Amino acid sequence: MVSSPRSLSFIYVCDFQLHPVLIFIMHTISSVTLLAGFVGFTGFSFAAPFDANANSAGAFRVEQVQGSTVLKNGAAAIQKAYVKYNKQTPANVAKAAASGTVTANPEQYDSEYLCPVTVGSTTLNLDFDTGSADLWVFSDKLPAREQGQHDLYSTSSGKRLSGETWSITYGDGSGASGIVYADKVVIGGVTATSQAVEAATSVSSQFVQDTANDGLVGLAFSSINTVRPNPATTFFDTVKSSLQTQLFAADLKKGAAGYYDFGYIDTSKFTGDLVYADVDDSQGFWMFNADGYAIGGSQQNSQMTGIADTGTTLLLIDSDVVDAYYQQVDGSVNDSSQGGYTFPCSASLPDFSLIIGGETRTVPGSYMNYAPVDSSGITCFGGIQSNTGIGFSIFGDIFLKSQYVVFDVSQGSPRLGFGQQS
Repeated sequence: MVSSPRSLSFIYVCDFQLHPVLIFIMHTISSVTLLAGFVGFTGFSFAAPFDANANSAGAFRVEQVQGSTVLKNGAAAIQKAYVKYNKQTPANVAKAAASGTVTANPEQYDSEYLCPVTVGSTTLNLDFDTGSADLWVFSDKLPAREQGQHDLYSTSSGKRLSGETWSITYGDGSGASGIVYADKVVIGGVTATSQAVEAATSVSSQFVQDTANDGLVGLAFSSINTVRPNPATTFFDTVKSSLQTQLFAADLKKGAAGYYDFGYIDTSKFTGDLVYADVDDSQGFWMFNADGYAIGGSQQNSQMTGIADTGTTLLLIDSDVVDAYYQQVDGSVNDSSQGGYTFPCSASLPDFSLIIGGETRTVPGSYMNYAPVDSSGITCFGGIQSNTGIGFSIFGDIFLKSQYVVFDVSQGSPRLGFGQQS
């Protein structure tokens, strides 16, 4: 069941936290099999179909605010994506990910987005992730050694779903598992009164160490939910019928507060029209085709298939495109000791664009400077890197932070809308 107030007259404030990237917090199970073939897509440009303000019934905004300092390691950010999609991490990336972290200023680099979510009687800081489909949380059923400093879901407020369990195993052997409760979950102005809440009874040390993150809200498709024997629906699938329009939008920012909008499209957040791409949800992800790309002003009509994933930091695409990009960057090196391309931090970086439905959607070159690789601040790690071995592109936060991205199921078939941020 879902309930929502007659009028939502508030902004829901979330913490926009920054965390150690060596903690592998990616959230897709290893048992998900990614198929080699992909169906065709079409892209088309429409004016924004719905313009509401967040105070309307069935529409709300989740606002993010900036947090604290983080340790950054570019190779670890790549490794997280390989682990998340259960792919073998290249040896040089794995080696580089094990060392070389430096302190970064919070306004400079990508971030993990955490929002206070009320689960039963408890408020938890959860990660919104469009690359997974589980709502799982640290709970009071964990042994004391695995509770760490986390806020814990109080299972006494929920109803145990007999026989239902869940387990997430990652490529590096880390993971979490537990039991399932039905309980009230509140995000913004919408309440799911009987949402499946996956209460952890066991978590690996990587999760325990990430003390600010108490779990996640998966926003991929319910088909890849890990609850067995009966997969659960995601929070979005549970509440979507109560929204003004069955969609949500990510308005992520570089080094600043961003937003998630549920139930409406904020046309003030982007220029021009949204351009839409059909989504292939057969594997449970927000997967779409881009018609081509451009580096600087040079356009190539070479199709890319990939996933819009708020839970992945970098932009991971085909090696030939990555090589072509860094050919335009003076002093760039594909450095195996760092696990990817590096360049002088002072280098001028070209813009990178995707061609979607005949329209160009651009990532400013300045977004491609991910982080220094050492304390001197002389050499930096690139935000665009190879997807070798993954088999598809991952359009992570480096790309998404340049766009207002609409995750839309209101038309019967899922689609993604992209608007260049204002």
